[in-house]
Amino acid sequence: MKKILIIYYSKNGSTKIMSEKISRGVQSVDNVEPILRTVPEINNGGDINELANKDGVLYATNEDLKNCDGLIIGSPTHFGNMAAPVKSFLDGTTSEWFNGTLCGKPAGVFTSTSSIHGGQETTLITMMIPLLHHGMIILGIPYIDKDLGETTTGGTPYGPSHFAHKNNIDLSEHESKLCFSFGARIAKISKKL
Repeated sequence: MKKILIIYYSKNGSTKIMSEKISRGVQSVDNVEPILRTVPEINNGGDINELANKDGVLYATNEDLKNCDGLIIGSPTHFGNMAAPVKSFLDGTTSEWFNGTLCGKPAGVFTSTSSIHGGQETTLITMMIPLLHHGMIILGIPYIDKDLGETTTGGTPYGPSHFAHKNNIDLSEHESKLCFSFGARIAKISKKL
């Protein structure tokens, strides 16, 4: 059974919903299992030994990285970049980088922003950079996916995105389909590798 690790950070709920749709796409592929994880807030004043967030979603660990066959990371867009909790987690993967833990595994990224010009594509690209340093095989959404050409909300060739206009966390039909097909694509590629 292949395992695709989906790590997300969600402040208002959009990236969480996206991660669940991507997870369903992964799950649609035989013998591939999605593993959903989140990352903790930075300086939240909480117990440093907590294992999960208030919704019971476990925090990602470096051990999760060792045990995965593919990795998908999601973050809201913060000033055209990933949110600090995601960056903090990635900054803690030096040992995995030295050991080649993620090298040769498929990876992808996704994002949500409340502004149509909030930097969705730059966020996706900046999230790819550490994964490239790890030697991962970066996957996006090819234009043969008809939903990418038809969407008037979120969606990019770099990965799924969501436009949360006026804090609307509900994904459009195209955004939902793109998340699902993205998860399925990474799951299928992980089986081929």
